[in-house]
Amino acid sequence: MQFDVVTLFPELFAPFLTTGITRRAFESGQVKVKLSNPRDYAEGNYRRVDDRPFGGGPGMVMMAEPLSHCVARLREERADDAPVVLFSPIGQPLTHTAVTRWASSQGAILLCGRYEGLDQRFIDTHVTEQISLGDFVLSGGEIAAMALLDAVARLQPGVLSDADSHAQDSFNPALDGLLDCPHYTRPEVWQGKAVPEVLLSGHHLRIERWRRDQRLMLTARLRPDVLAQARQAGLLSPEDEAVLLRL
Repeated sequence: MQFDVVTLFPELFAPFLTTGITRRAFESGQVKVKLSNPRDYAEGNYRRVDDRPFGGGPGMVMMAEPLSHCVARLREERADDAPVVLFSPIGQPLTHTAVTRWASSQGAILLCGRYEGLDQRFIDTHVTEQISLGDFVLSGGEIAAMALLDAVARLQPGVLSDADSHAQDSFNPALDGLLDCPHYTRPEVWQGKAVPEVLLSGHHLRIERWRRDQRLMLTARLRPDVLAQARQAGLLSPEDEAVLLRL
């Protein structure tokens, strides 16, 4: 798969693509990332890519023409119908389900907006999907693009040291979409706090039941909306419901 990232600051991606375990996906070509700067498609000596908004107001707006030329060139090079994705506060929230879909896709053209946003005419003409990281505003779409690329990369075969690691992630269907449970490692006692005894028992059924109970309790306390979805989907057993009832 290939992700073409359109950004005014391609230098921000250099350490991200070469650092950490997910670099395996980028270096191997499992997830190809190409960076394009719309300033290279702007006209004039100053290669201007933004201008004042019509109607007045603060800030600047990214111009449609440089972005349009950039996207057109990328479409020619890709020779496919890859979606054009804009990272925006009004987009659909990025979820595990969405990440899983992108992880098995052909990729996309990712637009990293800046300033007050993009000329709406460009959005209406070229953008096929908008994605948000949450109900807040970033200074640009680069961090959001990295979040998507990171989430997609770690789902590729061979990227994580343990192939089953991501199956234990929060929101994964393998956990019925629940939050993950707490984890512990050595030493057994740290600052007077001991590891839960059940985790030292070697009794795999008891350990798995404890982990399930912890997932249920955490999800009920922190994300009751996620618990409601699992219940509605019929994913909670009578034993699960008994645990929740004791809360």
